[in-house]
Amino acid sequence: MAHEKQPLLTVQDLKKYFPVTSGMLQRKKTFIKAVDGVNLEVHAGETLGVVGESGSGKTTLGRCITKLYEITGGEVYLRGADGKTFAVSKLKGDDLKDFRRSAQTIFQDPYSSLNPRMNILETVGEPLLVNGIAKGKELEDRVTEMILQVGLRIEHLRRFPHSFSGGQRQRIGIARALVVNPHLVVADEPVSALDVSIQAQILNLLQELQDKYQLTYIFISHAMSVIRYVSNRIAVMYAGKLVEVGEKTELLTHPRHPYSEILLAAVPRVTERRMLKRGIPLGEPPDLGNLPAGCVFVPRCPYAKEICTAEMPHLRKLSSGSFVSCHRAEELELKGIKGAAI
Repeated sequence: MAHEKQPLLTVQDLKKYFPVTSGMLQRKKTFIKAVDGVNLEVHAGETLGVVGESGSGKTTLGRCITKLYEITGGEVYLRGADGKTFAVSKLKGDDLKDFRRSAQTIFQDPYSSLNPRMNILETVGEPLLVNGIAKGKELEDRVTEMILQVGLRIEHLRRFPHSFSGGQRQRIGIARALVVNPHLVVADEPVSALDVSIQAQILNLLQELQDKYQLTYIFISHAMSVIRYVSNRIAVMYAGKLVEVGEKTELLTHPRHPYSEILLAAVPRVTERRMLKRGIPLGEPPDLGNLPAGCVFVPRCPYAKEICTAEMPHLRKLSSGSFVSCHRAEELELKGIKGAAI
């Protein structure tokens, strides 16, 4: 995919630390480094898949980008439609409202993300009302148009969330996110709470809406099988850090980080006779409040050498175009997914 030179979103040395307190006086004892020095660019019109195990920092990264969490350090820059650039950590007042129109989130759980006391017209129309975009008849017309776009019907407008299935509720959440015409959408595990039979419908809907409205997605998931279906590029997160970023085909066929290899080994692959055995990840994710010295993946890495325990690797660009945080990236021959399985 050809991209503009200037990215839509730029993430620079982003950090989000959560304090851990103890004792009667609740003094700060340590910090959970949920996101620790992430650098990233996202270009208009693409889908960047962010993948990693639970606790890797994916959701926190997404919420920092959309200012649902305050940033501890670093900065996030989003380019608006009029060429205006938002520095997310500094946003207030009208600038914050403008930013909310440009960046929206689709949440994971369609059951808890909808207010049970608001009908669908009120739920989907709320962002229009809060941001001063539309009200009255104009608001109802815009909401009607959007719910039709996501596969719901006009008679659904006056119904409440309890009347809908999980897939329908997620369609409502998508309509709510898109009704303000955002440029960037962070989709945080949008299908993980749904039945497998419904997941493909929602993924196809998101791709159709992306083409129709020229959207840019950051798609967060713990499932590499989902990420490979929707993404143009893939970013792999581990312990609050990006360990590999690359074009989808390159990363799936020639992973450069041992953690990427483990994630790919866990994807079920079917041959003509049988389903191949799933890979089993080695060990457990680290304690984010007590990370090991050197490379954070060392305790689980089968390829670790002395330099890995002594020196932290930094994300660097390889000749293949991928970015990787591994001292041995050039010399390792890691297993990916081949051929038609991609």
